Amino acid sequence: MIRDTKKLAPMFAAALAALIALFAFTGAYAQSEPVKETFEASDGTTIHYQVQGRGDPIVLLHGITSSGDSNWRATGIIDRLAEEFQVIAVDQRGHGQSGKPHDPAMYGEQMARDVVELLNHMKLQQANVIGYSMGGYITMKLVALAPDRLMSAVVAGAGWSHADLRDQDLFDDLAGSLEAGKGVGPLVELLWPAEQPPTPEQLQAMGNMMLGTNDPMALAAVVRGMAGLDVSAALLRVNQVPILNIIGSEDPLKPSADALVGVMGDHRLHVIEGANHLTTLLNPEFIDTVRAFLIELCNCA
Repeated sequence: MIRDTKKLAPMFAAALAALIALFAFTGAYAQSEPVKETFEASDGTTIHYQVQGRGDPIVLLHGITSSGDSNWRATGIIDRLAEEFQVIAVDQRGHGQSGKPHDPAMYGEQMARDVVELLNHMKLQQANVIGYSMGGYITMKLVALAPDRLMSAVVAGAGWSHADLRDQDLFDDLAGSLEAGKGVGPLVELLWPAEQPPTPEQLQAMGNMMLGTNDPMALAAVVRGMAGLDVSAALLRVNQVPILNIIGSEDPLKPSADALVGVMGDHRLHVIEGANHLTTLLNPEFIDTVRAFLIELCNCA
């Protein structure tokens, strides 16, 4: 795959390179071996997580089709954060090495409750939480569901999950495509960074990489359960958890972040100019902004 990118359009090659970093863990960045653990959620689903570093705890929640390794370790983010913090990278249900139920009712809000149960399992009263894309929407639900368990939250590549902001037709098309064995084409089209839509060959190449070794039926259930992450405006207004919302200026999900401005209490929005949904995590401005936010709050510089 990599040697063939020279034959592709420059934008496709750039997008493919971003996905290689986000979805193909190589271990090249690891400074030390993480401790890998599992626990059983209240509904019996096994949740896998890894721990590295010392200090105030940070729980990392990845995006859809990703994992703790591909979203956070391959990008070097775990090692950077582990310099000052105890980093806990979760494989969320339906992903990675965690259990993969096929029932949509076992996703949505339960994905946020898994974080509370993880903190209980680790005997942690509070933690910082950083979520990217799907993980960002889960973080938002967690802020509404259990604010007393959070020191702070970073919502990245995401914003407000709300019926008026969600393209339900897209969600239905994506779930239907996965259930029919046709892959994640609708998701690739949404996140495609070029003005022109991807060709069928580009859709297949990027879709295959994003799907990887995932269970399509579990991913379909994740998508169908997304409405369970919706948060009301009333809960946003009374929020007292410090929130950093960070997103690329070219991210198609940016409207959901913009919608929080002026509505959510204790919310600050940081936009990375020129970044899209595939490149935001790889931009040095991302980790620099996140670390500055966390160090300011913990006073641990």
